[in-house]
Amino acid sequence: MRKGWKLEVQETPGDVPLENRFTLLEDTASLGGGQVCESKIGTEAKPKRQTSGRAMVVGDSIVRDAPGCRLRERIQLSNISKDGDVVLGGLFTVHLNSFQQINSFQFQYQNQPVVVCSFDLKGFRMLQTMIFTVEEINRDERLLPNITLGYRIHDDCNTPEIATKVALALVNGQEEILVDQVCDGPVQISGIVGGAGSSASIAVARTTGPFRIPLVSYFSTCVCLSDKTEYPTFHRTIPSDDHQSKALVHLVQKFGWTWIGTVNSNDNYGNSGMRAFVEAAEDFGLCIAFSESFHRTDSPEKITRVVQVMKEATTKVVVAFAGPGEMRILFAEVLRQNLSGVQWVGSEAWITADFVVVDSGRRFLTGAIGTAVRAQEIPGVQDFLLTIHPSRFPGNPLVRGFWETTFGCTPSFEKATNEVGSLGMLPQCSGNESLLQINNAYTDLTMDGNSYIVYKAVYAFAHALHDMLSCESGKGPFPNKTCARLSTFKPWQLLHYMKSIYFTTKVGEKVHFDEKGNPTAAYDIVNWKINANGSLEVRTVGYYNGSGPPGKELVLNLHQIVWSGGKRQIPRAVCSESCSPGTRKITRKGQPICCFDCKSCADGEITNTTDSADCIKCPPLYWSNDQKDQCIPKKIEYLGFTEILGMVLVLFALIGVCMSGLTAGLFFRHRDTPLVKANNSELSFLLLFALSCCFLCSVTFIGEPSHWSCMLRRTAFGVSFVMCIACVLVKTILVLTAFKATHPSSNRMKWFGQRQQRISVFLLVSVQGLICVFWLLIAPPFPVINTKYYREKIILECDTGSSAAFYLASGYIGLLSCICFVLAFQARKLPDNFNEAKCITFSMLIFCAVWVTFIPASVSSPGKYTVAVEVFAILASSFGLLLCIFAPKCFIIVITPERNTKKHIMGKVDERKL
Repeated sequence: MRKGWKLEVQETPGDVPLENRFTLLEDTASLGGGQVCESKIGTEAKPKRQTSGRAMVVGDSIVRDAPGCRLRERIQLSNISKDGDVVLGGLFTVHLNSFQQINSFQFQYQNQPVVVCSFDLKGFRMLQTMIFTVEEINRDERLLPNITLGYRIHDDCNTPEIATKVALALVNGQEEILVDQVCDGPVQISGIVGGAGSSASIAVARTTGPFRIPLVSYFSTCVCLSDKTEYPTFHRTIPSDDHQSKALVHLVQKFGWTWIGTVNSNDNYGNSGMRAFVEAAEDFGLCIAFSESFHRTDSPEKITRVVQVMKEATTKVVVAFAGPGEMRILFAEVLRQNLSGVQWVGSEAWITADFVVVDSGRRFLTGAIGTAVRAQEIPGVQDFLLTIHPSRFPGNPLVRGFWETTFGCTPSFEKATNEVGSLGMLPQCSGNESLLQINNAYTDLTMDGNSYIVYKAVYAFAHALHDMLSCESGKGPFPNKTCARLSTFKPWQLLHYMKSIYFTTKVGEKVHFDEKGNPTAAYDIVNWKINANGSLEVRTVGYYNGSGPPGKELVLNLHQIVWSGGKRQIPRAVCSESCSPGTRKITRKGQPICCFDCKSCADGEITNTTDSADCIKCPPLYWSNDQKDQCIPKKIEYLGFTEILGMVLVLFALIGVCMSGLTAGLFFRHRDTPLVKANNSELSFLLLFALSCCFLCSVTFIGEPSHWSCMLRRTAFGVSFVMCIACVLVKTILVLTAFKATHPSSNRMKWFGQRQQRISVFLLVSVQGLICVFWLLIAPPFPVINTKYYREKIILECDTGSSAAFYLASGYIGLLSCICFVLAFQARKLPDNFNEAKCITFSMLIFCAVWVTFIPASVSSPGKYTVAVEVFAILASSFGLLLCIFAPKCFIIVITPERNTKKHIMGKVDERKL
């Protein structure tokens, strides 16, 4: 026979309270079951003798595993039940425990405490909601007609161990569980509503999984339960933590909190939920300042350290993913250490729970905000909840515990049990107690979303059962197209229909499960406030719709939110202040991405949003403004007529034109004088005309470049200057020829007369003209946008087009200038009275000097100043020719007309005598 042992619960003599009869001590593990969670510290302690084998204490007796003796464990489970054609199981947490661990596994004293429990009014309300829903379905003539639903509901005492034993009891169909007995009898239930927590649901799903019993939880949110390969029978009417984590991340991001702390319970619910939250937070660029986890069985030192970490943290926004039991323990330590100013962000498990035990604690939780199950009013449930009375369930410990917790007394027909945890015996009730006079977590349905998800879970079974029994013969989903029958159906057949249910509740909500057994994600956003009576109340301030369009999932009424300490201003939770537009973030080495410094963007780059990671380069024709937050068109630069420099150059050009005109007029008036005749008046007039053209073509370099101005400035400049040089060159040749022809019979002047002079000038100019024509035909100059020299501005200038043509035209001007300069240099020793020779020499010297200087000056002065230097060179060389050649002659004509004689020009007059 296989070895095993069973726990046997017995009544003890006398009036020893029930909770003082349960103490479990063994050398390997502790056992849970029944109402073991109701044990309290007794007043009498009796030493127990040591035994050699495994043993336990039951009442005043010891049962041990002796040779030939078999220990038995029989767990008595209280329940609320009702028979029906189809029976649903239910698991609800009616008792919350704090688990005071046994520090030694040796036999000590009889009344060593194991667990201290408190009655959970909300859990009992959800239990009653299941009963209400079943009865409502039984009254419905359209849903499951002629079929009665029954129920068998147990308290799982908020522990996975007891939930597992309850599940076995539901499957085996007996109130007592024999641990070593094989559950091979017929399954007594068709489905289970529960459990109340993720750990309990995991335990129940694994226990009932082999029987393929559908399980619909109303409060298990662990993401792990969505794994259909491991939990194929699991469904739920509350969204998973995967959706809740996203909702909390959206909530945190909505208020600009990027530096937050996290606290979670060290169990399936807390660890899975916080892991999903952290992953979602990282996707949104949020950072975790600290992360702490704990369990309600941890030592007080561990809880103290968690609160100390919160106190020393640089952020006061804390996201808590834990159950009410853990938060009750944590908050007690928060009160002890007087940790205020924390902005709590809570998960649905505790954000609507009532665990503020003292008035002084209200200020610590004021302003807490978080996600809650969508609250819906269930028609008729309020009246049903108020009809509960111990007389309807005589002897039921759950109903008795509710009554004792609510009124602080024991029903007159019941035995006082002290189940609420006071050390003294409770008085007998007067019989006049009424729930109509009570306003507590059981009767207050203001923020009740928990009852509604229980309501949906029961209806999910009802609709699945209705669909199964509505199957038409020969069209069924099972082998040979058979249908299930009420008298013979198996839970796995009901599970098949659970996957495809789709119905609408009486409040208008459409309910269905996705492929993972999850419902549509939707939450209320709730906020804790202090009302006019000075008590805390939870109010809805928004909602989250997981199926909403991106960016519109979260809707909040910010004006209704109260923050930590009752403030109206959103608290700050950042490691570094936001980088304003125009700057970018630089992550600090070795720190999270939320801790950064701000650096201004480089020139030509901008950021137009806060907290930009990188700067954006401006388009080619744009530049950043001084604040580096906007790209503005680059400043366009060219030598304009409206600029002072442009106006000055134009003024000098006009002066040059006027001087050339006046000189021409003066020469024309004195054209018959010896001086004018001796200087070849025809070439002089042509030279003055060419100089006027040079002065005028300098103006084409000023103003915004265009196709016409670019072509004109280069070609006009080239032809005009060649004409000037050609005239000067012919003049120089004429002078040299005249002085070489000393013999009267010399005919040199015949070969270089007026006709030859005109042809020479024409030919010299024609060469440049042909070059310019080919230049314009092949690749003419054109306007361009130059961004090479300055990144912050655009230079409008003329491109030369054909570089070969440009260098050819410029080289031709340089060639003629060099020839003219050499010839003029040879004429420097001509007679002083003939001023033409020295004037030409000096003018060509200035001309060459100006243009040689222009090359480095233009290179060192980019932009509009290059054009200004070029215009200056044109004007300077033109003025040099004009003044050097014509100024002395004009001086003689105007100031010293007595020297304007043939004798004086021929050098027959002594200058020293004048």
